[in-house]
Amino acid sequence: MNINENDFRGVDLNLLITFLVLYRERSVSLAAQKLFLGQPAVSSALARLRALFDDALFIRTARGMQPTARADFLAQRFAPQFEQIQSILFNSDEFIPGASQRTFTLGMTDWVEIWLMPPLLKQLRTHAPAIRINVIATTPFEDPAFLEQHEVDMVVSVTSDQAPWLRREKLLSQEFLVLWHPRQLPLPAPLSLDNYLRYEHLLVTYRSRARSVADDMLAQQGMERRISYTTPHFSSLPGILQNTPVLTTVPQALAQAWMRNVAFCASPPPLALPGFDLSLLWHARNDADAGRRWLAGQISAIAGNNAAPRTAETKHLES
Repeated sequence: MNINENDFRGVDLNLLITFLVLYRERSVSLAAQKLFLGQPAVSSALARLRALFDDALFIRTARGMQPTARADFLAQRFAPQFEQIQSILFNSDEFIPGASQRTFTLGMTDWVEIWLMPPLLKQLRTHAPAIRINVIATTPFEDPAFLEQHEVDMVVSVTSDQAPWLRREKLLSQEFLVLWHPRQLPLPAPLSLDNYLRYEHLLVTYRSRARSVADDMLAQQGMERRISYTTPHFSSLPGILQNTPVLTTVPQALAQAWMRNVAFCASPPPLALPGFDLSLLWHARNDADAGRRWLAGQISAIAGNNAAPRTAETKHLES
């Protein structure tokens, strides 16, 4: 922001409003009525404007006050700027989806993107075709920092951070499903613990720790599963499952999205894995942002339409 506050010292910006009303009304008395001021106050303001711009600005004629060339120039420059300021100050709650060309930046992991973005973009094409969505790959460990540093408008996350400025709307309660491809592993469902331990696993982890809550739970019982592949990306898993005899444990909503296109087998894990909540988060400074509120409503509606009931068998994200 290249504003030098020293340039404005001694300048009363209310004078510029008076100037614009005088330019529109071409009369001191009419301008005084519009401004709810006395005529002497407007005459005094005009004198100060003439001193400020070193120009007469308005010339009295038989047809009223006529602007000088300098006044025409100033009005053409000031009017659009003050209209924009007025809009910012007094129309901040106005958001027209069908006319908006705004870009919203959202943070999320790739599994959330796979689940959320197809129905969201379909919805936006109908109701807000000129809106642009910019997705940034984030993790639950980074999400609060992205919000605090103004890098995203909202995140869709499983983070449990409790920063005082963090706003949260719960979207889904989720559990996990174990997936495999029947062509690679002809296993019955529900999956037994013996089969869960017998075959190799794919693990998504956002940190270097190559184990998950499931591995910790198994270790407490003196058991261990074999993890043959770790990655920070869920998107690579369907191709591997279709070509390799392995198992993977993923969020329920993601599993259901994949199973609409690929004939995977699914089962609750043979462990009491804890579930998790997927939430929409934003910074408190954006509470009153009408555009953010509208988009949040669209996301919430999609989550409501895609919510799946939690089951007793399926119970924290494997990362």
